[in-house]
Amino acid sequence: MRNNLKLLLFFAVTSFFTSCKTYNSSAGNNKAVVVKTKGSQIIEPNGNPITLKGTNLGNWLVPEGYMFKTGKVSSPTKIDELLHEMIGPDSLAAFWNRYLNSYVTHDDIKYLKRIGSNHLRLPFHYKMFTNDVYMGKRNSGFEYFDRVIDWCRQENVYVLLDMHCAPGGQTGDNIDDSMGYPWLYFSKTSQDQLSEIWMKIAERYKNEPIVIGYDVVNEPFAHYFTNDIKDYNHRLFMVYERVVADIRKVDKKHSIYLNGSVWAGDFGVFEKILDDNIVYEFHKYWFDINQEAIQKYVDFRDKHNVPIYIGETGENTDEWIKEFTILLDKNQINWAYWPYKKMDNLRGIMNFKQPEDYPLITKYADSDRSSFENVRKNMPDRVKVQKALNQFLENSLYKNCFQNKGYIDGLGLKVE
Repeated sequence: MRNNLKLLLFFAVTSFFTSCKTYNSSAGNNKAVVVKTKGSQIIEPNGNPITLKGTNLGNWLVPEGYMFKTGKVSSPTKIDELLHEMIGPDSLAAFWNRYLNSYVTHDDIKYLKRIGSNHLRLPFHYKMFTNDVYMGKRNSGFEYFDRVIDWCRQENVYVLLDMHCAPGGQTGDNIDDSMGYPWLYFSKTSQDQLSEIWMKIAERYKNEPIVIGYDVVNEPFAHYFTNDIKDYNHRLFMVYERVVADIRKVDKKHSIYLNGSVWAGDFGVFEKILDDNIVYEFHKYWFDINQEAIQKYVDFRDKHNVPIYIGETGENTDEWIKEFTILLDKNQINWAYWPYKKMDNLRGIMNFKQPEDYPLITKYADSDRSSFENVRKNMPDRVKVQKALNQFLENSLYKNCFQNKGYIDGLGLKVE
């Protein structure tokens, strides 16, 4: 018995220290060469310029209501609450665990490499680096980052780490999982946490060549707040100034990506150039395609001799996608379309089938859930809901997805 106890103790201690191992990149030393900027170009470790072409792994580490087809239940927190009501805590934990392990896998990364993507933008929630329970876990960020980075290293696909949901909220809408207001700009505590998380991430990956940079905050403040745009822009710029300085304390090599304000579209936020290794990012959806639509970003690039990057665009017809990609390539603009994968959708690279009973979830999400009485009254058949969620997990596996061939062709990528 004593020998058995000793053996159990040995395995427990071994397991503890194994779980506490620090991350080691393939080039885990201070001499590692990483992707950086040079003038208006992005330069690979081999010294050659690269034009980024890829997609966003949206809806994975940051679930979104319109992709889950839950309508006004649109943010990660609200989606979690909705599912909790329908299937309970144990089934919800099991769902999120399987979802995190299956929605994006190595097979997805292999596929994206085969069709010609040279990088991926990875949206994430700051709560993945805190003790808050998020998608059923605490402090799970590096678990999934390390996994994706390892897959991408094997396939030679770069990764851009994108904080889609920042402490306090940087957008003031469902996009950032906030309370409906961009408190980040008014909260020192939130700003401290933002910097702390980025420094932790930068410390871990400072010698990782497959990481191309740190996308500080996604789509800072929405158009609802433009009445005070001068004040908001200055507050955002001060956040950028601090975070850039803090990241540089631990990582002087990797590029830092800064979004414009107002859904990433307004470069008026950039009061000055903060660093010689920054990529300036804009997002743009649903507009008439012409040179004028992107000219102000091209002018900013040429005036300051810095790279520009459209980190999100797309979700449009195949014809629109093709025309806009041609325009971006003509102007030598780095791009990532949104998103990679979405249920029952033709406006993205990959599609998968909606489960038969899934409309029950959508209907409940659209119902009046403002009281416990209404929650009980409007609750759908839980057995059917669980079946639909199980089928969602199965259908979203890479092997069960199917290509939107016209969309992929419009991107100039390879149709398999």
